[in-house]
Amino acid sequence: MVELSVRSQLLTAGFSDDEVRRFVREGRLSPLRRGVYVQGPLPDDALPRHVLQVKAALRGLVDDAVVSHVSAAVLHGLRIWAVPLSRVHVTRPRRNGGRCGTFVHVHTAPLDPAEVVVVGGLPVTSLARTVADLARSVPFEQAVVLADAAMFYRRADRIDRTELADALERAPRWPGSPAARRVLAFANGLSESVGESRSRAAIAAAGLPPPVLQWEVNAAGTGAFIGRVDFGWPELRTVGEFDGLVKFGRTLQPDQDPVEVLVAEKRREDALRAEDLGVVRWLWSDLPRFAPVAARLRARFRQF
Repeated sequence: MVELSVRSQLLTAGFSDDEVRRFVREGRLSPLRRGVYVQGPLPDDALPRHVLQVKAALRGLVDDAVVSHVSAAVLHGLRIWAVPLSRVHVTRPRRNGGRCGTFVHVHTAPLDPAEVVVVGGLPVTSLARTVADLARSVPFEQAVVLADAAMFYRRADRIDRTELADALERAPRWPGSPAARRVLAFANGLSESVGESRSRAAIAAAGLPPPVLQWEVNAAGTGAFIGRVDFGWPELRTVGEFDGLVKFGRTLQPDQDPVEVLVAEKRREDALRAEDLGVVRWLWSDLPRFAPVAARLRARFRQF
């Protein structure tokens, strides 16, 4: 566990300012924010680094501050895409007194006791309240990524659509509520990654028919299982796969030849095509400009 050190505590323990500065130069301490240090280097990954920022921020806040919004999403372990982590977000159950500073954004809003849980020893908004707050305040695609992650079917503490709807209905007239209800209607716990959630948003924005997620394909003659695909249009005899090259790496076992994985995936795709299924793949780089992928999908639709 990475430990935090506060300058005042170091001085009380008998260390001098010169020693603290020397510890920083030597890399024994890394500045996290003014007067707060991490023992050793800061994590390279933004998410664990934000957790440390949350812990540092709570040291200087009053007891009724509850970690919320994207900071709560980080503590809940949600998938996050393109939501800034430059500030720690907390909510205080008051009518006024909110502020947005350099390091901390203090929100003020009613908080039901049931909407506060403890994560890692810290008070945090519940999973449903966290998603509701973010769905009201971040763009649609980013909110879908978060909502899909909170509803993810393999998540032990996943929320369902009813729980999220209840969280939204507690404050139906708050700013951003219509946008949040749109996110609720679109969210799907079968999305397995940020890329799949973003792909669904891109598919919808392109005006394509809604796909079946995690479609399990079986051979027509024998019923033998062929594979599970990210997106399926059974009636249009088309499947869509996001970022196939990354998936090859995920399935690679220790000491396994990467060529074996590629060959197995080639056989799987051949088997899909043998069932009169068109296969369309796309990568991360295709998501911001999805029109060419949408055109390829439409072309496959027309073939069958």
